Amino acid sequence: MQKILGMIMAGGEGSRLYPLTKERAKPAVPFGGKYRVIDFVLSNFLNSQVYSLYVLTQFKSQSLTEHLQEGWRFSSILKDHFILPVPAQKRTGESWYRGTADAIYQNINLIEGHGYDLVAVFGADHIYRMDIRQMIDFHIQNNANMTVSALPVPVQEATGFGVIQVEPDQRIIGFKEKSAQPKSIPGRPDEAYASMGNYIFNADYLVNLLYEDAAEENSSHDFGKDILPRVYGKDRVFAYDFRTNVIPGSSTHELGAWRDVGTIKAFWEANMDLRNVKPVFNLYNTHWPIRTTLYEGPPAKFVFNEDGRRGQAVNSIVAEGSIISGGIVQDSVIGRDVVIDSGAAIINSLIMDRVRVGKNCKINMAIIDKDVIFPDGTTVGYNLDEDKQRFFVDEESGIIVIPKGYKFT
Repeated sequence: MQKILGMIMAGGEGSRLYPLTKERAKPAVPFGGKYRVIDFVLSNFLNSQVYSLYVLTQFKSQSLTEHLQEGWRFSSILKDHFILPVPAQKRTGESWYRGTADAIYQNINLIEGHGYDLVAVFGADHIYRMDIRQMIDFHIQNNANMTVSALPVPVQEATGFGVIQVEPDQRIIGFKEKSAQPKSIPGRPDEAYASMGNYIFNADYLVNLLYEDAAEENSSHDFGKDILPRVYGKDRVFAYDFRTNVIPGSSTHELGAWRDVGTIKAFWEANMDLRNVKPVFNLYNTHWPIRTTLYEGPPAKFVFNEDGRRGQAVNSIVAEGSIISGGIVQDSVIGRDVVIDSGAAIINSLIMDRVRVGKNCKINMAIIDKDVIFPDGTTVGYNLDEDKQRFFVDEESGIIVIPKGYKFT
């Protein structure tokens, strides 16, 4: 068995997700009613039986650190079973992390001298299932120094990605960020490989690369921008086709399912997908569970109110502890400990934990962060001009975002 270390890049500022990232890092943003974004990559590692994990944090990391401590602790019996947050410490100089490669370099002491054979460097910003062991097997079988996880996308959509050019045996022979004319996959002229920003390295090889890159004055110290273009022409660097990754219990339409949640629109769409009969990402696959913090409260409840109105949810997800009392939820995702009162209607919206929706409130096409209390009769999502005066409205999608703890006046 190879000794494998996982290093998860969780320092993302997530400025395009503002105001959801006003008080937290992007990987700590709540998702799907009960999870946080980082839960998906952590679950992938644990389900793949990779148990030595460092989580590299930087921006607004308090809630992320608390989440890891509450929900992702191993016992102390096995020393190589750990999930530990690693804050930016300026170990190698006076700068914070300048790029993905620099983040690993500043923590190179966690790799050197610990006997690891492979190091898996993964991001914490996306929603997907992946058996990392299959990528590791591909890496070993090809005697690779470095393997990059690649997502097949239509050529016309590849211009927004870092595009990997490969030979028929998947060896990388080119890489270009946001190319106007992306190179297609051999034998698949309509598709191109987009880098997912997930890497597997031979440990000694990675250490040498990091020292070399740190000495380069003109480098931006990024794996995609600097290191990959520097090594694919001389070393054994391969692309792993993410679509070949088969997850137990998954349907055919889920192959290659990967959700970017980097913008308000993409985040809302990824959440709304969960409510569908056949979602792109199925939360209910017990063969590859997505783990998160345990919840000790009561189950969700749907009740008649004092006026005889029935609380109901249609085509929606409702998390534990929530009470729908005479209100209606439709095509929405409701978090934990949410209370929706008589006559209220929630449509096409994401409501996070501990929100209180008063009587006869109307909410449509909105993302409501935690701990917001709606006074009776409040209307959101029906008058865009009025909403823009009161709330944050995403220009791309028109989705209203109300930040954590917002106080109505």
